[in-house]
Amino acid sequence: MSVSKPIRLALLGCGTVGTEVVRLLHHQADDLTARIGAPLEIVGVAVRRLGRERGDLPIKENLFTTDALGLVKRDDVDVVVEVVGGIEPARTWLVEALRGGKSVITANKALLAEDGAALHDAAAEGGADLYYEASVAGAIPLLRPLRESLHGDRVTRVTGIVNGTTNFILSSMDASGAGFSEALEEATELGYAEADPTADVEGFDAAAKAAILASLAFHTRVTAADVFREGMTGVTAGDMASAQEMGCTIKLLCIAERGPDEAGVESVSVRVHPAMIPRSHPLAGVGDAFNAVFVEAEAAGQLMFYGRGAGGTPTASAVLGDIVAAARNRLSGTRAPSESNYAHLPIRPIGAAVTRYHINLDVDDRPGVLATVAGVFARHEVSIATVRQSGREEDAKLVIVTHGAPDANLAATVDSLSQLEMVRSIASVLRVEGGV
Repeated sequence: MSVSKPIRLALLGCGTVGTEVVRLLHHQADDLTARIGAPLEIVGVAVRRLGRERGDLPIKENLFTTDALGLVKRDDVDVVVEVVGGIEPARTWLVEALRGGKSVITANKALLAEDGAALHDAAAEGGADLYYEASVAGAIPLLRPLRESLHGDRVTRVTGIVNGTTNFILSSMDASGAGFSEALEEATELGYAEADPTADVEGFDAAAKAAILASLAFHTRVTAADVFREGMTGVTAGDMASAQEMGCTIKLLCIAERGPDEAGVESVSVRVHPAMIPRSHPLAGVGDAFNAVFVEAEAAGQLMFYGRGAGGTPTASAVLGDIVAAARNRLSGTRAPSESNYAHLPIRPIGAAVTRYHINLDVDDRPGVLATVAGVFARHEVSIATVRQSGREEDAKLVIVTHGAPDANLAATVDSLSQLEMVRSIASVLRVEGGV
């Protein structure tokens, strides 16, 4: 077969993911050339510091530079691969590349969730490809199915476990009965959690990914600021034990839904929070640091995507898939599907989202408590699904699971319960998903 001249790559970042991208490009060079119809050639690598020891990385030292913007502007660059992360200066680099007609592959979820519009607009202006499969779920083929395979369908809901660190922690708590601190310590020792795990355990990472998923699924620009976010640091061993008693487990979920609000207006709701789900749910069995996303569409029905959602090699696999697609497009003179945001759906606030609550109350052990508590729920137009009473005297508890209701009503109910003299404390409040 005839082979075209090389497709020339500029790599921005050479950390964990960037290093694996270089290794895979080297080890699979012949196969990649055969698949694309042209060899791939790295013509520059932008790094923060020169002279750093990089082991046996198969790349010439003279290709490294600290001038990322200068590298992006070079005429001999066809494709820019960004694995640095952060908002700036990555946004400036990628906008420059796209406006200049260069294909861009990025794993930068934070930038896409905060200002993906700038990248998509620059891609349209420059007639360039923008690929970002690696930004959400590592090696799992997820964004392209949403972007292309399901483009003829109507996606109504996306529910996912999209952060491996939090899933490892909650899976450990479920299996061992450990508390959050102990499970986090284990995750850190095993390398699943960063020294500062805030972005993971407080839900920032998952919220960025939820925004990207919702944008693709519902043809509407959704940013991280549109996503309701609640972290999982408040989940206790007691919460997990209570979930187990109900045949459930607890997962940090990203949930994106499309549908009518109370006024009948079609809108989008996007949220990230810990939730109880029944063990029969497909996401309940997703353990360790794995990711999984459950997609529901009108014609296709229910679809499940599962695999390793993080790590250098899995993420590099997704990056290489995008490189191959972009390289093929350049050879054939075609483009990737452009952004689809025609729907322009409004974002529904968390208060208008229909959810269910699991509420654990420490109460006085005396007559009339249950009737008074039930009256609070009725006042806020929240229907009770189940009530479980346990303990006596100082150990008296009420565990209540509601039917679906606007989150604002449920939150107001909890606030009113906290003001009752007979309620000593609200031990925990968790949202409930699935058929519990």
